[in-house]
Order: sequence, then structure tokens, then C-alpha cells
Amino acid sequence: MAAVTSTSDVPLSEKVNFLKLQNGSDIRGVAVEGVEGEPISLTEPVSEAIGAAFAAWLLDKKKPTASKRLRVSIGLDSRISAQTLQDAISRGLASAGLDVVHYGLASTPAMFNSTISENEDFFCPVDGSIMITASHLPYNRNGFKFFTNTGGLGKTDIKDILERARIIYEKFLPESLKESVQDRSLSFKKIEYMTVYTSDLVKAVRQAAGNIEKPLEGFHIVVDAGNGAGGFFAARVLEPLGAVTSGSQFLDPNGFFPNHIPNPEDKAAMKAIIQAVLDNQADLGIIFDTDVDRSAAVDSTGSEFNRNRLIALMSAIVLEEHPGTTIVTDSVTSDGLTTFIEKKLGGKHHRFKRGYKNVIDEAIRLNSIGQETHLAIETSGHGALKENHWLDDGAYLMVKILNKLASARASVSTSGSKVLTDLVQGLDEPAVALEVRLKIDQKHADLKGGSFHEYGEAVLRSLENAVSSDRKLLKAPINYEGVRVSGHGGWFLLRLSLHDPVLPLNIEAPSHEDAVKLGLSVLAVVKEFPALDIAALTKFVQID
Repeated sequence: MAAVTSTSDVPLSEKVNFLKLQNGSDIRGVAVEGVEGEPISLTEPVSEAIGAAFAAWLLDKKKPTASKRLRVSIGLDSRISAQTLQDAISRGLASAGLDVVHYGLASTPAMFNSTISENEDFFCPVDGSIMITASHLPYNRNGFKFFTNTGGLGKTDIKDILERARIIYEKFLPESLKESVQDRSLSFKKIEYMTVYTSDLVKAVRQAAGNIEKPLEGFHIVVDAGNGAGGFFAARVLEPLGAVTSGSQFLDPNGFFPNHIPNPEDKAAMKAIIQAVLDNQADLGIIFDTDVDRSAAVDSTGSEFNRNRLIALMSAIVLEEHPGTTIVTDSVTSDGLTTFIEKKLGGKHHRFKRGYKNVIDEAIRLNSIGQETHLAIETSGHGALKENHWLDDGAYLMVKILNKLASARASVSTSGSKVLTDLVQGLDEPAVALEVRLKIDQKHADLKGGSFHEYGEAVLRSLENAVSSDRKLLKAPINYEGVRVSGHGGWFLLRLSLHDPVLPLNIEAPSHEDAVKLGLSVLAVVKEFPALDIAALTKFVQID
């Protein structure tokens, strides 16, 4: 493999813990200075090594013939470090003999689409694809997501790539190579691929509406992109379908995210799109995260389709098309959602582990053993459909909602928003829903050299034992993550974060009093573990 070099000022001899850059099925790190206590970890040399490692991984998987060169597409969101990382990872790919195509500002779903889309004018399908993004994280962070035509890479693949990158970095980036000179002005093909992706979305809505050219004519829909990569949706998807988009906001890319964090789970972000809908008297509001793989919606009254309500809406749409199918969600969805899916809609609800890739992989697994499954969706807004190659695509999720609006177009008595609101009628929503995060002090003496995973598992075992002897509490008979318990009209789930020294506690209850009772049940156990920071839980139950 050709030597990978860099213009970065970071000493090439510096040791890098590549595995610390893994975040589940993504790679993430600090890419720019500006936040105290957060040194840069995703440098140019590191990114070049990762590019070369992905190339080596892809060559092993694809095993091309001598006459065929593999091709990789690269897209990026609006982050200020995106261009630098794009150039660096491109050099790593090129050093391994791969062709590189730059798509510029793009969405994560579009990058996967480029691996399956048949359009030689846009140099696709490509053999592999990379999206440069860190989703909703602060401006100083960035990272990489990887795709082939079989979908996004999993945790094992990412670990493999990072281990390869470490070897490449240490072998081909020694101090002696700093004196070598290499042409830094490599040229790569530049393509406006979002044209292909957005035209596919427009086509999907038109087909669902019976090939009507402008099925959203008469609807006013506002979009909030949070200055991420989703600004395209207003002008390139909604307007060609006939919708009015005036009042849409924060569509221009700005990697400092000056207005609000582009994250449908963020309260300030949701408040912004709700206000935009009400101020413009719009029929619908749509909000995306930075790289458009997550989304949420707001109806004309300002009511959110987010978290459990978004899952309920999507379940209703999917179960109309596929009666009786299984809906796979993450572990923190409510009991009311289970009742809604199974009793009201006639489907099956299958809770699984948190993590969008976990949920998607479980849906694929269920289908493989004969349990029909068409939707995998997390409370965070990640939603994937079987019909869309199991890609978590926030824009495609909104397309399914637009299809319902289009079907209401012919009705003079029913507004589009009411059609959507009617679909979630009967969903029992808790009066109280909260998450408390119990941090584990990894330096505490009680850890005795063990990992935070070991300590967290000990907490969960203790809680499980305590619940089994409490007649007012009932442990969930089937559970894939943590300890889930029903009682006092509600439930709680205590689980261990996969990547961080944290035990998140989710509580839902019909009243504050009942939520406190559930919190006290957990507190009685966790207070015996001195390495846990229980201040937030103690404050919630109001115990001095």
C-alpha cells in the first residue's frame, strides 16, 4: 500500500487509540479545536488511515478483478471540519487504488442510496460509500458512516476497519516519512448526486397518489433543517409536489448550528418547528437532524409526532399496508404504545435493544425466521422500512406521511393534519415521562480495577433481585436490555449504556406521585452502590 501522508501539524509518531473512535456502528471524534478539555482526536492523518483501512476492507469484501477499480462515494453534512476530513479520507482511499467521487453536501440516506442506484451519469452504483457526519453532536465533533449495497456497516466491521487503520497509521506514518514529498492536489470527480436521491423521493409520493403530478397542491408545509443537510427537502421535494413551503427555516447549511441543535429529540428544536407551524398556519411541520437519517413532524395544532407518537403514526400507516405485521422498536417505548399496536391496530410489538442498528438488525432477523416485519423504529426518530432496503431514512419516513396527506387531498371535509391525528387516536400517553442518567465514577475505589460494564451489571442484578421480592412490582417476562419493571400504573427501565459509564433510567407513569414511587423503588437499590451519582434521582423523588 502506498504511504499515507498528511499536511497536519500533529506529530505522526503520536500514538492514537483508534478503537476509542468507535461509537457503535459509526466512527466519531473531536475534529476541531474550540471546546475546553476536548483535544482533537480525528486528525487528518488518522482520517487518511481510516480511508486506507476502509479501502482494504472493501477490497477484501468485493475482491475485484484486475480490470475493475472499486469506486467509493463521499458525502458530508454542514460541519465546519467536513471539507478537511473529506480531503483526508479521500487521500487514504486513493492511496489504495480506489476511485473517489465527491457528492458534496448530502444526507446519510442518499449516500447509502448511491450504492444501489443505477445511474452511470452520476457514477453510481458505487461499491462503497462514506458519509462525513456526527449527527446532532456539537460543532467540534465529526465522524464517518460507511455503506455498501447490503446496508450500513455493523459494529464488528467498524472495529475491523479501526484495527486496520491503527496498523496503517503506525506502519506507513513513521516520523521518517514526514520528509517525503507527495502531490497533495489529487483531483476527484465531483457529482451533484442529490438530484438522483430527491427525484426518487418525489417519484415515490407521486406514485402513491396515483401518478398525480402535484399531489400536495393546497397544503402548506414548513421544514426546519436546523442548518444541517436537510434544507433540500423544501425546494427539491415538497415544492415539485405542489406544496407551499413559505415559513420554512434554517435551511442554509451552517456547521456552527446557530439557531438550535438539529435534533428532533431536542426540546428547543421541537419548540422552534412548532412555533413555525403555528405562526404560518401550516398544515404540517417537518424537522430533521443534521444528516437527515432522523426526523419528526408537527400537525397544524402544534402537536408533535415524535418519540412514541411518531412510532404510533408510522405503525398505523404500515399496518394499513401490511395487516398483522410486527413493529420492532427500541427498549424505552411505552406500554401504551404496545397496547395501541396490538389491540388497536392488530399488529405485533417487539421491543429490542436501544441503538438504531440493533433495531434494524433485529427486524431483518425476524423476517429471516418467518416473522413478517416491515418497520424498525427507535424513539430517537431513526426509522427504517423493509420497502426501503432497511435504511434509516428520515426523509423517506416523512414521504410515508406525505402519502397520507396526498390521499386526503380529494376530501373537502378533512384536513391533512386531521387525517394524521386520527391515525393515532387511542394511543394512551403517560402523564409523566422522564429519563434520569446515573453516572458511574470509573475511578471509584469500589470498582477494584473492573470495567464500568461489570459495575453496571452488578447494579442491574441487585435491582432484579429486589424486584422479585416486591409484590407491587412485576418484571417484564421478555426483555432484551436492562431491567424493565411494571408497577404503580406505569413502568421503569434501568439499562447500561453500551459506550458510556452511565445507567439511564426511564420512568413513565400516570401521575407524578406514581412516578416517584417507581423512582423510590430504584433508589432503594442504587443508593447502595457508592460509585453511582444518584443526585438527579434523589432530587426527582425529593429526598434529602
